[in-house]
Amino acid sequence: MFSHLVLNYTFVFSVVVIWFMLGYQFILFMLGYVYGFRARRRREQLERTGPELPAISIMIPAHNEGMVIAKTLDALLNLNYPQEKIEFLVINDGSTDDTASIVETIASKDSRVRLFNVPLALAARGKAAALNQGLGLCRHTVIGIFDADNTPEADSVIHLARQLVADERLGAVVGKFRCINKKKNLLTRFVNIEGLAFQWIIQAGRWNLFQMATLPGTNYLMRRTLIEELGGWDTEALTEDSELSIRIYEAGYLIKFIPYAVTWEQEPENLRVWFKQRVRWARGNNYVLEKHVARIFKIKPWVVGMELFYTMAVYYLFFIAILLSDLLFVLAVLGWISIPVPGPYREVWFFAFGLFTLELIIALSREREDTPLNIGLIVLSYFTYCQLWIAVVLKGVYDDFVLRREHKWDKTQRFEVDLQECEQLVKG
Repeated sequence: MFSHLVLNYTFVFSVVVIWFMLGYQFILFMLGYVYGFRARRRREQLERTGPELPAISIMIPAHNEGMVIAKTLDALLNLNYPQEKIEFLVINDGSTDDTASIVETIASKDSRVRLFNVPLALAARGKAAALNQGLGLCRHTVIGIFDADNTPEADSVIHLARQLVADERLGAVVGKFRCINKKKNLLTRFVNIEGLAFQWIIQAGRWNLFQMATLPGTNYLMRRTLIEELGGWDTEALTEDSELSIRIYEAGYLIKFIPYAVTWEQEPENLRVWFKQRVRWARGNNYVLEKHVARIFKIKPWVVGMELFYTMAVYYLFFIAILLSDLLFVLAVLGWISIPVPGPYREVWFFAFGLFTLELIIALSREREDTPLNIGLIVLSYFTYCQLWIAVVLKGVYDDFVLRREHKWDKTQRFEVDLQECEQLVKG
């Protein structure tokens, strides 16, 4: 059995980093839970005062979205919003399927829908490029973004609009996304739990603590003048939403999370699609950090720099710590190493596991999804789904810093959905 001082220090490093991150997450979790009640009171206040609603142009970037675009437009056309104050611009970004013909048919029946076909020479260059192409065609002063697989609830946009016009400090407002195919299989159930936990812990908690949230890529509104001032979306960014979030805060504006402005979206239904999407996210965050890391602690307001550091900690320090702790655990179980560091580490591990489980259960309770099945899945996810993120981060680091692969945006594959079940979920 091998024991060495380096192993001892490695073990202690892993424990300290993991518990630092767990502690920070617990603070966000508590604040996020409280924010849910504050958000409800603010909603009631705005519904009573009824601020004048702005005119909105909603852009829907679409690349080979024939499978889902009709459902999305149907939901958007049925939004609870004055018809004369809203338009929908579908940006057909080099589709080779029937996306354009489906949109043209719908547009012929409702003048609020317009189709813009990106010129072939400029097509299929990614979501950011498509949005930049469409921005100049928008007619109104507030810009909304929805992905082509979304089914927003009827009041989603009106909730966002009320918040945006009621506070001039806000540059953007973001809603909540839900998993519309969450019952499809084990993977989609895990993704549903992950998405709800992220939003109630990270988005809601950060807003309550720092008045900070990040753009989620869909279901959000922005001031048009701000987008133009910032020069639009960064076409090199694989996660154009998180990159733009940084620049919004640098410009002196806030992004607010509105948990009751809900859209339902499709999530990956197999590991291949999930892994490809998550690696794109990891590489997108790598790009954001590379772009801003030289001045990470000079950015004003300071909360942006702190959040960048947190992102770096999650994607690097935290996962290095998890990877090292897993490796040391396996080697110790095999009897190959010994780590004679004094301390109640077994109890610490069980406490950390219990804290992880409790946080997610309470986060799910906000959506009445704290069912026995989901509680069991939370426990299972700790040993399975969560560990998959190690491979995701390693692949992202390898692609960006070893192979230096080109940042090429790749749309997430869509799947057929049960329209009747989707309608029941959205209305329920």
